[in-house]
Amino acid sequence: MTTYKDSGVNIEEGYKSVKLIKEHAQKTFIPGVLSNIGSFAGMFELGKGYENPVLVSGTDGVGTKLDIAFRTEKYDTVGIDCVAMCVNDILCHGAKPLFFLDYLACGKLEAETAQQLVKGVSEGCLEAGCALIGGETAEMPGFYREGEYDIAGFAVGIVDKNKIIDGSSIKLGDALVGIESSGLHSNGYSLVRKLISDLGAEFNGKSMGEELLTPTKIYVKPVLKLLESFEIKGMAHITGGGFYENIPRMFKDNLTAVIYKDSIRIPEILKYLLELGVEEEHAFNTFNMGIGFVLCVDNADKEKVITALKEMNLKAYHIGHVEAGGAGVCLK
Repeated sequence: MTTYKDSGVNIEEGYKSVKLIKEHAQKTFIPGVLSNIGSFAGMFELGKGYENPVLVSGTDGVGTKLDIAFRTEKYDTVGIDCVAMCVNDILCHGAKPLFFLDYLACGKLEAETAQQLVKGVSEGCLEAGCALIGGETAEMPGFYREGEYDIAGFAVGIVDKNKIIDGSSIKLGDALVGIESSGLHSNGYSLVRKLISDLGAEFNGKSMGEELLTPTKIYVKPVLKLLESFEIKGMAHITGGGFYENIPRMFKDNLTAVIYKDSIRIPEILKYLLELGVEEEHAFNTFNMGIGFVLCVDNADKEKVITALKEMNLKAYHIGHVEAGGAGVCLK
């Protein structure tokens, strides 16, 4: 008799994986969660408190940063990246994340490795204040190589329709405030992997592999706190495409973001990449350059916003202003 296991799929390992993952998921449950991990679908009750609630969704993965995790056999941070990439995106429209679903695919399932990956997802959800209410683990022998995984996620948040941030109120002279990143976050790793091969090399007191696996910062709680006290006119999550692609997404085509390069504290890992031959203009079009999230505020509010972020233990800087012209981004 030929069994499913003979084809490379271990159902028992799948059961073990679900059991190990359940514990991490249940830690994230918040009011509104109606279902338990293991059901056919996740359910979430919106409840009251919104006049005209709008659901805001986002999906993303971790990309080739996963290769660093494979090579170092350190799997407990990339799940945080997966959550961060999704919740930071929906945050740009003022949405509070409610719940998250993850998708994990591999060639050969190892329950302990899957547990580490989902542990990171759970930690990211806790940091974002949302619930991990379900997911999918797919074992696909012959499609993925053994030891390799792919992870992606899907976040859903909520915002009142009259509080959606869409950049429509941005005007000339408004200030751009940049919030520091934790490093490379999760973008540009195809280039990073081409430039850096020795993951065991020492870098700033730790291995290069550990440095490259520093998880993406999640901005949800501090930014939602800011929204209680300030008018935030636009927001941008600095991901793939760097400054040039992401900052213009917050406002209309007839405006230009003027960025003061000298105001930005470039992290050591990015300085190192520049030393390896990455041109500055290309770097600003590929990496976050030390700024993971950008806020557009009235010029009169910029210092108050920076101070409020400092009180929440986040470094932030006045990195630019808005001009006419439709040039997208202008570095000065």
